[in-house]
Amino acid sequence: MAPLLALVVRAFADEWRSPALLPQRFGLRGVRIALGADTGSAFANSAEVALLTVVAALVIAWPAARVLGERRLRHPAPVFLLLAMPLLVPSYAVGTGLTEWFIRLGLDGTTLGLVAAHLTVVLPYVTLVLLAGFGPRLTAIEEMGSVSGLPPLRRLRLVTIPAAAPTVAAAALLGFLVSWSDYGSSLAIGAGRPMLPVVLLPFVGSDPQVAATLAVVFLAPATAALVFTVRAGRRPL
Repeated sequence: MAPLLALVVRAFADEWRSPALLPQRFGLRGVRIALGADTGSAFANSAEVALLTVVAALVIAWPAARVLGERRLRHPAPVFLLLAMPLLVPSYAVGTGLTEWFIRLGLDGTTLGLVAAHLTVVLPYVTLVLLAGFGPRLTAIEEMGSVSGLPPLRRLRLVTIPAAAPTVAAAALLGFLVSWSDYGSSLAIGAGRPMLPVVLLPFVGSDPQVAATLAVVFLAPATAALVFTVRAGRRPL
């Protein structure tokens, strides 16, 4: 927690000269500048894109993780290689490669375009985390529900989803954090649309106080997502 506490102190330190242990003067200069830097719209845009990306990733990754986790494929290695490929290059390189196509399709600067770009990086993480929730143990529980006479939809609602909830929550958390902090794709595909990582980064070198203030704002939804994941992870299988 020590670095985070120092970040909060730095956000309200109007004057902090080395080697003093504490700031010489506190104030709200960083807050005033941060609030005037498109922070509100950038926060809303980043939250919208991250949430939509997580939902899309879970929908797509669920069947893929089931197939891979239950070892239905005879040769899974090529699939894992394809999943890992977007993680081998920086997200800005991926975004730059997509930009030309997205401009032609009219998707640059749109929510759909940003979600598609973020999904390229988020989907592998979500799929790999979901793999931990699918396997012989879950299959055995589902078979017990089937033997008990539960139809497929009720079995999904009463057995599969509760049993896989901690894993799904962990996958959603990781997917949200990856999308929420994705600077490269947001810059390449955003077409000037304010996104919180894009707004934050220029202040890191030019004004550390404003950067610290924006970083505190940046941490708020991530902390809320972490609390939600911890609560979901306490549910018994």
